[in-house]
Amino acid sequence: MSAQTAITGARVFDGDTWHNGKALLLDGGKVVDISDAAPPAGAGTIAADGKLIVPGFIDLQVNGGGGVLLNHQQDVDAIRQICAAHAKFGTTALLPTLITDTFEIRAKTIAAGIEAVKAGVPGFLGLHIEGPHLSVARKGVHDPSLIRPMEDADLQAMLACAGAFEGLMVTVAPENTTIEQVAALAKTGIIVSLGHTDVGYATIKAYAEAGARTVTHLFNAMSQLGNREPGVVGATLDLGSLYAGIIADGIHVDPASMRTALRAKQGPGRIFIVTDAMSTIGSDQTGFFLNGREIFRKDGRLALADGTLAGADIDMLSSIRFVHETLGIALDEALRMGSTYAAEAMRVDNHKGRLAAGYDADFVVLTEKLDMAATYIGGTCVYTA
Repeated sequence: MSAQTAITGARVFDGDTWHNGKALLLDGGKVVDISDAAPPAGAGTIAADGKLIVPGFIDLQVNGGGGVLLNHQQDVDAIRQICAAHAKFGTTALLPTLITDTFEIRAKTIAAGIEAVKAGVPGFLGLHIEGPHLSVARKGVHDPSLIRPMEDADLQAMLACAGAFEGLMVTVAPENTTIEQVAALAKTGIIVSLGHTDVGYATIKAYAEAGARTVTHLFNAMSQLGNREPGVVGATLDLGSLYAGIIADGIHVDPASMRTALRAKQGPGRIFIVTDAMSTIGSDQTGFFLNGREIFRKDGRLALADGTLAGADIDMLSSIRFVHETLGIALDEALRMGSTYAAEAMRVDNHKGRLAAGYDADFVVLTEKLDMAATYIGGTCVYTA
């Protein structure tokens, strides 16, 4: 937006506090203020009476959407379609995620991401490369024939695109990466996430000290909390430096386990929501193929024929509703889990994840019943319900 715009009549959540009877003032794609003063002379106004305005959702694990799976299509059009599909559910920044694949597919994905940056695709924050350097023992739906140790060519490929994106996350397992490799990645600002791993507490602690910052889909595809070995789950909750994504669909993690983890997590690292969404979001697909294996969509689940979960069939707004309504978490905290904490984990919290002066004007307009009304990215309305 070139001229100032005031959105009036809504209850505004800035990431910390709710504001009643104030206007959200925007200019040039940024937030100017949340004010109870009259809009400046010449400012445009948009009435949002009775609505809620909240920070745009940030999703750090999105395999697909709108009928597109990144593993199947690596180009700007695919990234644009994924971002647009999730914007309909309030996601204003996301990391299209490549599941374990070949070196060539990964190279094409990185090239597509670089083109998406140049094209200014709305909602594109960067990439999440999940694998192939994972543990076969905790492979989940990842193709074991493609899982392998990180070699120097892999490391150099990642280091070469450091700085190419606003955010770059790489999920690895200690079984197939060294501490030195993790330290080299983290040193460049790449967000190293530990996942699909069966190691114990001491190993996770060592890798966190080397620079690993997050844990991929807490509870899923990792060693569990035990009485004598805390495992990856226990380490994540105990180590304050680690952030962690969690899939909030009630299928991947039992609600009681989620509530327990949220109470137990040591800070400053926090638990944030990820969808782990596949191509089904925003589409009428009844299934799809991944690495030649058929994935079935039924009753909110995506799974192989043997029942192995294969990503999730849920969007961010539904996830936030689940955390608020099913887990009983206060709405403001559920919203932070869908935005603020992810921004912190990616180190973009100086301009995303909140509505404050100078921050990106990325926000969602909701009804009082938490239904979608509109999504704004950089001050531009990209979706109206």
